[in-house]
Amino acid sequence: MLLDQLDAVEWLKTLPSGSVDLFVTDPPYESLEKHRKIGTTTRLKVSKSSSNEWFAIFPNSRFDELLTEMYRVLKNNRHMYIFCDQETMFHLKPAAEQVGFRFWKPIVWNKMAIGMGYHYRAKYEFVLFFEKGKRKLNNLGIPDILEAKRVVRGYPTEKPVDLIKILIEQSTIEGETVCDPFFGSGSALIAASELKRNSLGNDISPSAHEYFKQRLSNKMTES
Repeated sequence: MLLDQLDAVEWLKTLPSGSVDLFVTDPPYESLEKHRKIGTTTRLKVSKSSSNEWFAIFPNSRFDELLTEMYRVLKNNRHMYIFCDQETMFHLKPAAEQVGFRFWKPIVWNKMAIGMGYHYRAKYEFVLFFEKGKRKLNNLGIPDILEAKRVVRGYPTEKPVDLIKILIEQSTIEGETVCDPFFGSGSALIAASELKRNSLGNDISPSAHEYFKQRLSNKMTES
């Protein structure tokens, strides 16, 4: 497991072309800041009662350069999964297709509990599924709606390890390399490790590194 603390695009530029087998990532997309400001995403607020430090937003305007580097670094005949909301997907999809990715479909993550909001409150999130070249999924019986309870009182926007394990198992084999340029809570890195995959991770936020370090320490204590 190799970790860095750089701007995501600048970090990707340091990686060799065709050096990773799978991207699974959850960028701190622009619309999150809007929800935080109007109070519809209270878990992400910075307050004295919360230990969560708000992270820097990755703007939609930078998706072109991000996805260009992700396409370069990803091996041929490999997959990419990006978590996003309904607003961000309309920016991500055309940007990814422009640099060469093939879009398959949005996978729906059913969080098993209703979220915050004022109307038609969210119970799901999208995972956009892209392909570079052609690679068959390992299990063709997995549905496009994945159920996993959302993480409560974790890192902001933390994703369940079991959910990410499904994506990694679908698109890699043991010994291949999973990459996350915005590792946040570190769920993708932990999922990769538990599935005997190699992993590369980066996050510009000091809070992410601190949280992940503590998370690894807790796992070692539990084992």
